Amino acid sequence: MSNLLWKSLVVSPAVLGATLLVSSTAIAAPTTATEVPTTEVATTETAFPEIAQQPEVVAQAAPTTEDTKVIDQVNRYSTEGRNNTSLSQVTSVSQFSDVQPTDWAFQALQSLVERYGCIAGYPNGTYRGNRALTRYEFAAGLNACLDRVNELIATATADLVTKEDLATLQRLQEEFSAELATLRGRVDALEARTAELEANQFSTTTKLAGEAIFAVSDVFGDQVGDNNNTVFQNRVRLSLNTSFTGRDLLTTRLAAGNANNFNLGNDRAVGPALAQSGEGLQTFNVGNTGNNNVEIDRLTYEAPFGPARVYLAASGGQHSHYAAVNNPYFFDKTDGGNGALSTFASESPIYRIGGGSGIAFNLPFGSGGSILRPSSLTVGYLASEANDPGAGSGVFNGNYAALGQLNFSVGDRLALAATYVHGYHGAGSAIFNSGSDANVLNPASARPVVGTTTANYGGINSATLETSAFATNSYGLSAAFRPSDRISVSGFVSYTDVSGFGANDSSEVWSYGAGIALPDFGKRGNVLGIFAGAQPYARGREAGLNKVPYQVEGFYKYRVSDNISITPGIIWLTNPGQNGNADDAIIGTLRTTFTF
Repeated sequence: MSNLLWKSLVVSPAVLGATLLVSSTAIAAPTTATEVPTTEVATTETAFPEIAQQPEVVAQAAPTTEDTKVIDQVNRYSTEGRNNTSLSQVTSVSQFSDVQPTDWAFQALQSLVERYGCIAGYPNGTYRGNRALTRYEFAAGLNACLDRVNELIATATADLVTKEDLATLQRLQEEFSAELATLRGRVDALEARTAELEANQFSTTTKLAGEAIFAVSDVFGDQVGDNNNTVFQNRVRLSLNTSFTGRDLLTTRLAAGNANNFNLGNDRAVGPALAQSGEGLQTFNVGNTGNNNVEIDRLTYEAPFGPARVYLAASGGQHSHYAAVNNPYFFDKTDGGNGALSTFASESPIYRIGGGSGIAFNLPFGSGGSILRPSSLTVGYLASEANDPGAGSGVFNGNYAALGQLNFSVGDRLALAATYVHGYHGAGSAIFNSGSDANVLNPASARPVVGTTTANYGGINSATLETSAFATNSYGLSAAFRPSDRISVSGFVSYTDVSGFGANDSSEVWSYGAGIALPDFGKRGNVLGIFAGAQPYARGREAGLNKVPYQVEGFYKYRVSDNISITPGIIWLTNPGQNGNADDAIIGTLRTTFTF
């Protein structure tokens, strides 16, 4: 073989190119094309996934298993041994930063590059002549030389190429024919499949995402156990996620469900109405009509606006859509089915004040240093009755909540946020209602999302029904700390000053909680979580109803597959309704979540 190549060098510059490629790299030890093990991609959530709430990437269509194999093979062929770079043809040897005129092969490289075009380099301007090349790199160089041979033959210079040269090249071409044919065939097949997918896809801009929850629940206690039965409940959400530029996101979500909350003895008859409580409410109780009627429960649009990001809500807007809640593994995309069981453990109650339609901005500022990272300012305004032109309603005259929040990241493992929310609440409206129509004057209306009866309705008492409007000023702090990749600690505290416009209807509402989550506990994708704290309660408002309503929750999300998870958990409530004489309630739930 060496004698044949040496003779070929004398008569054929094309063969010289191929030979130099081989001799400078892998003739002595060619790299065998082998299967490259696929690197596992960790699916564990980042420490603070809510801090930068970017829109989901909108895919055109999900590839099939066969398509995925083809893509993996083409990617492997195109990246093997190249350190994530690609070969490209150069026109001058001076383009190589690592080739000097003093190099022994400089003249040969110069001739091959400038006269025959048989040498390819890397995008960073290097030739890397001192390292072994792979069979795929050699196939690329050989292909360039074969093209040059064809040019010589076509221009009547075939006398420069002998039969021996052609035999050598033919032998090399046959040796690498498998690699070349595989690359060409796979790419052609992938292009055909891609064309078929594009021709039959639902939309070029929209992706359908769905979540279905099946939950079996029951409550245990002396009296509450007798007042409730085991239930099998559901909630389904279908989201159409549309992106027009790749950086924006239009979310249209349909929801239906049949879940109703348990009667824990903490609802109170006040005058002619029933004041409901949000204690013990689970996330799948939120956003459904109770009878499986379908409704649009979210219509929002997010897009960059200069250095900021703007959030527009036409319906179903919530503060946690655009503000960082700093509660990783417990919070899941606004009451989704893969986080905590209860609404209390999911996020700080301060983000439940108001909701509906409005606008918000997230403004980054500061360059950040070695410890303090770049920060951001979040501002938003949501009105609950923005669609109603009647008196006492609309964007500015109805119920609303205006939020301002400063977000800080300290290093890679600590996130902090300071939050302020100013709200206006019409007569009988609940404070922590996420923009729903929960109202003490309407017994059939939706219940509050979190908190006791007294905390939600402006400090109502048992003797009279205060129906005047009131304003709230709420202050909150939240933090999330990740000491390691396998543990996350988070917590919050919030204070709400309720200023009533009637007589004796002002109060102070407090809430606090902390949790610890162990991601990948027992298996990659699983989460073990424990959260404890105090539900929102009115402090010192009514005699006999001044106990702190504590809640302790534990759950274990077991990931069956990428699209199915099963979450058993327990919620323990003490002093429900702020009543020290009330029975403790223990809620047991087995939740199964399907995502697609």
